[in-house]
Amino acid sequence: MTTTFHSHWRDVPESGWRWPNFSPAEIACRGTGKLLINEAALDKLQSLRDRLGKPLVVRSAYRSPEHNRAVGGATRSKHMEGAAFDIAMANHDPVAFEAAAREVGFLGFGFYPRSGFIHVDLGPARQWGERFPVRETAFAAETPPAREVLAESRTMKGGGAAGVATVGAAGVEIAQSVLAETQSAILPLVPYLDTLRWMLIAVALGGIAVTIYARLDDWKRGRR
Repeated sequence: MTTTFHSHWRDVPESGWRWPNFSPAEIACRGTGKLLINEAALDKLQSLRDRLGKPLVVRSAYRSPEHNRAVGGATRSKHMEGAAFDIAMANHDPVAFEAAAREVGFLGFGFYPRSGFIHVDLGPARQWGERFPVRETAFAAETPPAREVLAESRTMKGGGAAGVATVGAAGVEIAQSVLAETQSAILPLVPYLDTLRWMLIAVALGGIAVTIYARLDDWKRGRR
């Protein structure tokens, strides 16, 4: 098993990296930046990527001994040998992923459905944890996240309320002016129209506030 150690992933020469779908930064220790290149393990990881035909999101790969202790890893964790990978299942069917991983030669499997990843390593053959619940329908990784229906979104509702109220306020102001100049018989209604105009302006401001809040909330949730 050929391994090469680098004190930081930035020290890896371009000619020394031959796994096109991964980068040294992805495989390096998250806590220290150190990197142990385990060629046999990376070859299997690349083969798994090729077989599945879609990206593998690596949550954890190599761990330096000090970082492994810090995160509570097993004392003989395969991560410290660069021979283990924790892969997110956000864009994979766990059943298909496990089958493909076994086919390319991974032997150790750890299932973490609550955390959303599967651990794979070079062995010995073993497994732990509860498997992910079986999906009723095939998992479609390419399906974009659900978004709000445009007409029902908070942003559109807020913006629509603001627009309608603003137009209404402007219309009331025009009507008030016309009535004041030409309809002396109903001048007593003018003060009430002034009150209505201010109420519509308040609604417009409220709509604008809702729109701003919705935009900020959507941004925080990564929905834009």
